[in-house]
Amino acid sequence: MSLEGKRVVVLGGTSGIGLAAAKAFVKESSHVIIASRSSEKLTKAKAEIGSDVEGYEIDFRSEEGAKNFFSKVGEFDHLVVTAGEGAMGHFSELPVAAVREAFDSKFWGQYITVKSALPYLNNKSSITLTSGVYGLRPPRGASTLAAINSAVDGLVRGLSVDLAPIRVNVVSPGIVDTPIYSGMPAEQRNKMYNSMSQQLPVGRVAQPEDIAATYVYLAKNGFTTGTTVLIDGGAHLI
Repeated sequence: MSLEGKRVVVLGGTSGIGLAAAKAFVKESSHVIIASRSSEKLTKAKAEIGSDVEGYEIDFRSEEGAKNFFSKVGEFDHLVVTAGEGAMGHFSELPVAAVREAFDSKFWGQYITVKSALPYLNNKSSITLTSGVYGLRPPRGASTLAAINSAVDGLVRGLSVDLAPIRVNVVSPGIVDTPIYSGMPAEQRNKMYNSMSQQLPVGRVAQPEDIAATYVYLAKNGFTTGTTVLIDGGAHLI
């Protein structure tokens, strides 16, 4: 299935995996619409992508904001959501407020986005959400992310039935070298990457482009729906 000329909305398309996905769709000759809460990031991302892209500022946790955004975008073909923040911390120590905030972002943000986008999609459209490997194999301190990611995976299975023939899938990444870890000291970050690389069967951590290719595949393959694509370098095996 060609993506040439197709209108693709990428929420979270201003950094990391989302930015890489937006670039990947542009390479497929799609018209890409990116959205983010940061106007500064939007300006920078549009300049970096450099062709056939438009951008909007949106807080996708707000139902009203999401509805207004899609009314501006109008009809489009494929939806990709990579935005959403989680929360790490031992179950006994993580405040309930922090857990609720994480659900509001990564689960309810994606739920609201799909709900708001639905009137503008067509029967050949696809929706691709994002969860994560911690839903399958959580380390210590990841119980909240395990719950959120599992909820997103379950939502996608239900939506693939409810919204058919629109296809609904989810990408479940492992560790990826993205700006999400930029707050860590460089030495500590590199030590973490090196340690994980030695454990993973593929021998390295993912780059955003590795994950971005999966979103393109799911938009192009018209026979894939209700599927969680785990792309973690084999982390679930160790």
